Amino acid sequence: MRKMRTLLRFVHCCCCCFLLLLPPPLWVSLAAAKQLLKYRLAEEGPADIRIGNVASDLGIVTGSGEVTFSLESGSDYLKIDNMTGELSTTERRIDREKLPQCQMIFDENECFLDFEVSVIGPSQSWVDLFEGRVIILDINDNTPTFPSPVLTLTVEENRPAEAVARSSVFELQVADTLDGEKQPQLIVKGALDREQRDSYELSLRVRDGGDPARSSQAILRVLITDVNDNSPRFEKSVYEADLAENSSPGTPILQLRATDLDVGVNGQIEYVFGAATESVRRLLRLDETSGWLSVLHRIDREEVNQLRFTVMARDRGQPPKTDKATVVLNIRDENDNVPTIDIRKIGRIPLRDGVASVAEDVLVDTPIALVQVSDRDQGENGVVTCTVVGDVPFQLKPASEGEGEPQNKRKYFLHTSAPLDYEAVRDYNVVIVAVDSGSPSLSSNNSLLVRVGDTNDNPPMFSQAVLEVSFPENNLPGERVATVVATDADSGKNAEITYSLEASPLSAEAPGSIFSIDPDSGDVSVQAVLDREQRDTYEFQVTARDKGVPSLQGSTTVLVRVSDRNDNEPRFMQDVFTFYVKENLQPNSPVGMVTVMDFDKGRNAELSLSIQPGDHDQAAGIFSIENDTGTIFSTVSFDREQQTSYTFKVKAVDGGEPPRSATATVSLFVMDENDNAPTVTFPSNSSYTVLPPSSNMRTVVATVVATDADTGLNADLNYSIVGGNPFKLFEIDPASGVVSLVGKLAPKHYGLHRLVVQVNDSGQPPQSTTALLHVFVNESLSNATVVESQVARSLHTPLAQDIAGDPSYELSKQRLSIVIGVVAGIMTVILLILVVVMARYCRSKGKHGYEAGKKDHEDFFTPQQHDKAKKPKKDKKGKKGKQPLYSSIVTVEASKPNGQRYDSVNEKLSDSPGMGRYRSVNGGPGSPDLARHYKSSSPLPTVQLHPQSPTAGKKHQAVQDLPPANTFVGAGDNISIGSDHCSEYSCQASSKYSKQV
Repeated sequence: MRKMRTLLRFVHCCCCCFLLLLPPPLWVSLAAAKQLLKYRLAEEGPADIRIGNVASDLGIVTGSGEVTFSLESGSDYLKIDNMTGELSTTERRIDREKLPQCQMIFDENECFLDFEVSVIGPSQSWVDLFEGRVIILDINDNTPTFPSPVLTLTVEENRPAEAVARSSVFELQVADTLDGEKQPQLIVKGALDREQRDSYELSLRVRDGGDPARSSQAILRVLITDVNDNSPRFEKSVYEADLAENSSPGTPILQLRATDLDVGVNGQIEYVFGAATESVRRLLRLDETSGWLSVLHRIDREEVNQLRFTVMARDRGQPPKTDKATVVLNIRDENDNVPTIDIRKIGRIPLRDGVASVAEDVLVDTPIALVQVSDRDQGENGVVTCTVVGDVPFQLKPASEGEGEPQNKRKYFLHTSAPLDYEAVRDYNVVIVAVDSGSPSLSSNNSLLVRVGDTNDNPPMFSQAVLEVSFPENNLPGERVATVVATDADSGKNAEITYSLEASPLSAEAPGSIFSIDPDSGDVSVQAVLDREQRDTYEFQVTARDKGVPSLQGSTTVLVRVSDRNDNEPRFMQDVFTFYVKENLQPNSPVGMVTVMDFDKGRNAELSLSIQPGDHDQAAGIFSIENDTGTIFSTVSFDREQQTSYTFKVKAVDGGEPPRSATATVSLFVMDENDNAPTVTFPSNSSYTVLPPSSNMRTVVATVVATDADTGLNADLNYSIVGGNPFKLFEIDPASGVVSLVGKLAPKHYGLHRLVVQVNDSGQPPQSTTALLHVFVNESLSNATVVESQVARSLHTPLAQDIAGDPSYELSKQRLSIVIGVVAGIMTVILLILVVVMARYCRSKGKHGYEAGKKDHEDFFTPQQHDKAKKPKKDKKGKKGKQPLYSSIVTVEASKPNGQRYDSVNEKLSDSPGMGRYRSVNGGPGSPDLARHYKSSSPLPTVQLHPQSPTAGKKHQAVQDLPPANTFVGAGDNISIGSDHCSEYSCQASSKYSKQV
C-alpha cells in the first residue's frame, strides 16, 4: 500500500513538471479539458468571501505576471484577482430566494450563479475563456407562511372518525404527493354533529427543517355541513398537452372532464383552478361548466416553457365535494425570436457603452471582445451562425469547442486579423450579423465601435531633413531666426512635442551660446550679433521629443546662412600703388593692376572702378581702368624726358544701397629708355683753341662738355678721340672729357689740328655723338682771320681726312724724298711709279664720296678733280649707291641764293646767307642733323652726299646741328677712318687708323 502511494505521488509530480514545460495556452487547454469550474457558496455571506482559486484549479502557475485573469461575466456578485486568480464575493449580498433563476427551484443543487473567466497571455497575445458555476447553498433565512392567517375548511357531519393526535375531534397528517410536494391533510377522529356544533377553530403551525428551525401558524376554521355522499371524479389524474407559443387568445387547448354519481345539485360539477400560479390564471381560461381550457393571452415560450397546475372539479352539494387533476401544458417553440448579440469585454481591453478601446500595438490575432450570440428559440430555430460584415481587420473565432455547448447560445472571440494603425484609421465600426436556422430564418446585428488607442510608435517628424534659413547680419540680439515645426502622427501626450538645440554631427560647437529655441513653439532666436564677414554659416540640430512613454524623438539640421548687408567699404590692398613702366610704351598697354576687395557679398561686393584725376589733372584722359581685373591702361605713349611720373587716384564703389566707396593713390614712374643721344654743349664745331708750342705735357687743351636727356646708365657718358690725332699728341679723359697734351710738340705740329671727339652713353644699345675740337698750335695768334678760314675749311673737309700741323713741313719732306729718289736712280723711279699708281688708285675710290658702313680698309673720303665751272656729274645709270652710315636722317646742302657755288678761298661759310638753310628730308622740326656735307670753294675736291631719309618712328638721332658745330652721330659701330694730311695746295696720304667707339 505504501509503495502504491509513493508511485502515485511520483506520477503526480511528473504531470506537474510536464505542464510547466508546456506553453501557457496549452496549460489552459489541458486544464480546461480536465474539469469544469464548480464552486459552492452559502447565500447571505459577507463581502470578500473566498470562493476558490481559478489558477490552481486550472493548473496555471502564477507569480511571473505573464498570465493574468479577468472576470467576463458574473461580476455583479463575484470578483477575481487578476494576478492570482483568487475568486471571491463582492459587496453585494447573494439572496438565494431573490435570484431570478432560483425563484421556482426547491432543490438546492439547482440554484447557481454562472460566471466566465478569461485567462490572458502576455500583451493579450492569446486569451482562453472558461465557464464556471457557483452553486448557491440555501440557509434557513425564511419563515414558513400560510396564504392567509385564517384558513376555512368545511367537513360533513357524521364523517367517520380516524386516528388523530392532540385533539379530540381533528388530527393533521402530511402526505407526499406524486409531484413530490408536501400535502397537509386534516383527519377527523371523532363524531361530528352539526346540530350540536357547526364549527371548530384550530391552530395550525408549520415548521421548517432548518437549523435553527423557523415556524409560523394560522387559524384553521372548520365548518360542519350536511352530508354530500359522492365526490366528482376526473377521467385522468394528469392531463398533458402541447401548445404552440404565440397562439391566439381563445385557442382551445384541452377539455377536462369529471363525473359525479350524485344527482341534482350534488351532481352538478364546476371546474376551477386549484394550485395554479398567477401566470397560469393570467394566461389561461378555464370554462367552469364545460371544463375547456383555452388561451386567454398569448403565451411566450421563452418566458414560460411549461405550465403545471391543478384543476378542481367541484359539485354544488352542501358541503361540496371536489376532485383534483394535474394539467401539464408544454409550450411548443416557434421561430419568433431573432438572435441576440451580446458584446462584452474580454481580458484587459476595456469596453464601455459599445466602444472598445484597443491599443494600436496589439498583436495580430489578439481577442479584443467577447461576442455571445443566443436565440431564445429551441431546436433549429435556435441554431445561430454569426459573422463580421465589412472590410475591417477583425474576425470571429469560437471561444470554446465544448461538445456540451447549447446550439442556441454560442460564444466567440472578436480577434484582430491585421495590424492596427492609429495614424491610418482611428475608429472601426464592426458590425456583427447573426442568423438563425429557422424557417423563415431571422437575423439581427449588433455593432461595436473599436476605437484604436494611440501608442507612442511615431517619432516627431520634420518636413525637411535640412532647413536652410537666410538671416541678415548685424541683427539685434533676441531676434527670431526661424520657426521649426515637427509633427507627430500620434495623439495626446504622445503628440506633445518639446524642442531643444544640439550640436550638429559635423560641428562640435554647441549652438547654445549663439542660438536658443523655445521648447514649446520651436522659435529659434539668435542671442548674439552675427557678422557674415566673420562667419557666414551656422549649422546645428533641432531635436523634437514627444512626451510619450518611452519618449521618441526626431531631429532636423538647421543651416543658417548669414545674408550680407552693405556694412563694409571696398578695401584696396594698398593705400598707395606704385608702378614702373618703360617710356615709349605702346598706347593702350597695361601699366599696372590694383587689387581691391569688399568683404561683403553679392551686389554689395560688386565693385565699379574709375580713375579720379589728380591735383593737376595729370591722369585726365591718359589712363583707363578695367573694371573686372583692375588693370590700368595708358592711352598715350610715355616720354620720360617730358614727364617722369604720374599720380592719380582710383575709386572703387560697391553696388550696395547706399553704396560705399574707397580710393587708393596710384603713383606711376616712367622708366628711362636710351632714346636720346648725348648732346655736346662745348666746344662748338666752329671754335678753336690756341696751344703754344712750348706747352708742357699734360697741359689741358680743352674740356669737351656733353649732356644726355636720359638718366642712369643711359646718361653715363664716356669720351674718346676717334679721328684727327695722327701724331698721338692729344688724349681725352673718358669720364670727364678733358683733352690733354700727351706728346711733345715739334715744328711740324705747328698749325691747325682738328680732333674728332666721339661721346657715347652706356645705354643698351648705346647712343653716340661726334664733335670737332680745333686746336691751333702756334706761339701767338697774329692773324685770326687766317685761322678762322682754316676752321671754316675744316668744317667742309671730310672727317676721314686728318687736319694736323704745318702742311709746308710735309711738302719739304716730300721734295727731299724726290731728290733722294732721283739720286737713287732706278729705285726712285720705281718708287715714283708706285706713288703715282697708288695716287690714282686712291682718286678712283673717292669718286662716289663718303659712304657709311664700308670696311676699315676703304677710305673715308676720296678727292675728285673737276672743273670749277662745271657742275658735278650725275650717275648716268641713275643707280643709287650704298647708303652712308649717317645718311638715313638728314641731307644738308649749302648754296647761294642763285644756286652758284662758292669759289673764293677766303669766303667764309658763316658769311653766306644760304649757309644756314637746311632741308630736312624726313625728320621733325626738333630733329637735329646726323651728318652734314657741304661744298666749298677750296681747291680740295667737292664731296656730295645724298642720304636716305630716316625711318618714321625713330626719335632724335643727332643732338647738335651743323654748322656752326659739325657734330656727327653714330650708333656705336666700329668706324674706320682714313686720314690725309692736306694743305691749301696739296694732299698726301698718311697712315690709317681705326678706333672702337
